[in-house]
Amino acid sequence: SLLDSLREADVVSTEHGGITQHIGAYQVNVNEKNLITFIDTPGHAAFTEMRARGSKITDIVILVVAANDGIKPQTIEAIQHSKAAGVPIIVAINKCDLPGVNTSKVKNQLLEHELIVEEMGGEILCVEISALKKQNLDKLKESILLQAELLNLKTNKNTLAKGIVIESKLDKGRGPVSTILVTGGTLKKGDTFVSGSTKGKVRALFDFNGKMINQAEPSTPVEVIGFESVTSAGDDFIVIDDEGKIEELINYRKENLKKESALKATGDKDDIFGNVAKGETVNLVVKADVHGSLEALNNALSKIEIENIKTKIILSAVGPVTETDVTLAKASDAKIIGFNVRPNKEAKELANSYKLEISYFNIIYEALDFVKKSVTGKLEPETKEESVGQCEILEVFNVSKAGKVAGVKVTQGEVRNNSEARLIRDGAVVYTGKIGSLFREKNEAKEVKSGLECGLTIRDFIDYKKGDVIEIFKTVVIERE
Repeated sequence: SLLDSLREADVVSTEHGGITQHIGAYQVNVNEKNLITFIDTPGHAAFTEMRARGSKITDIVILVVAANDGIKPQTIEAIQHSKAAGVPIIVAINKCDLPGVNTSKVKNQLLEHELIVEEMGGEILCVEISALKKQNLDKLKESILLQAELLNLKTNKNTLAKGIVIESKLDKGRGPVSTILVTGGTLKKGDTFVSGSTKGKVRALFDFNGKMINQAEPSTPVEVIGFESVTSAGDDFIVIDDEGKIEELINYRKENLKKESALKATGDKDDIFGNVAKGETVNLVVKADVHGSLEALNNALSKIEIENIKTKIILSAVGPVTETDVTLAKASDAKIIGFNVRPNKEAKELANSYKLEISYFNIIYEALDFVKKSVTGKLEPETKEESVGQCEILEVFNVSKAGKVAGVKVTQGEVRNNSEARLIRDGAVVYTGKIGSLFREKNEAKEVKSGLECGLTIRDFIDYKKGDVIEIFKTVVIERE
């Protein structure tokens, strides 16, 4: 919410469950001369790795504490990460517009963690703000610039670029894509680079607004297209203009990875295909939209152990659920968990033929709860999705009364007015809601069958794009014995 107020945007409404689950980077104009780059790391307990990474690659940590909640376990953990990384902290006490809040209580709680604010004789800058009412945001920006001046932060922009991978994903249309924070030098289109155990050539650069740019200077967050494979969040990113050196470095890194994998394999005696005594392990196949979410999910799932029953992740990767995932899950009696992703058509059909259920989640604690219930075997009445139909957007129209309307062709089943719908773009879920209105040849319709074309709207959603797929489904409650 604070970043949205600073950037005058609305990112929080796109995050499921009102919690930040993706790591992001944005730039904010302070005045004509100054830009501040903000890296937004999730506060939810499961995203420890992301917060640790965030504190290592920033110059200043803004610790946001809600005036009505005070210090939470995640706040303490963020303080520890910042101290370990040796990064100065500015405290932003949020929700100061609420009646009856006591900021002194928060400042006293900070004392317990050796953070002494200026008004108590310490060196920690503290700003009382309201993200909702946009109170004291200028004061917060001034505090950041003041701290930056004291730190005397400098780097050379006239060298080959280097940076850090903030987040990475597999995009259906563009291939492997990574968000890079440039930490030194200037990154240009056409540069050859090494990142983790992969390499590539910069084919395109996009700024945080999705606008194509030709170069990125230090402290710029930039989306890079041109990776040969998906890199990991937290990996380095180095521009090298010598092909021989690139090959040498990649081979060396791949060898090291093989050695690490071999060591891990020898230490892991469980056979994924069920040679462990029955009931001791719940096998999982995990797919997610971005690497950071996958990492958080894997860490949280691997810690689940109830009455000697453990979870075992036999495969985890970025991208939609594929036929290979379904085949592996069937062979190893595993549950498939999709986090913010959907299966491709072939995987869906294969899963149906195997009578194998794919569980989809977009909020991390719901995924964890599902696995915990699976482990205990005490599943509550289950809500199951049943597919009603599917359609593809052929065109988007502007209609004076209804606003934006999607012109679609029903490819499977049928579309019913007021039914639940999910809009999918490049294999990832963009929005879930209900069909608002349905038109057939300019007349309102209750349902439209497969093979026919119609116009429809989804409630509270207007960002339709040609080629998007809309899934129509219904939720059925099944009693479990």
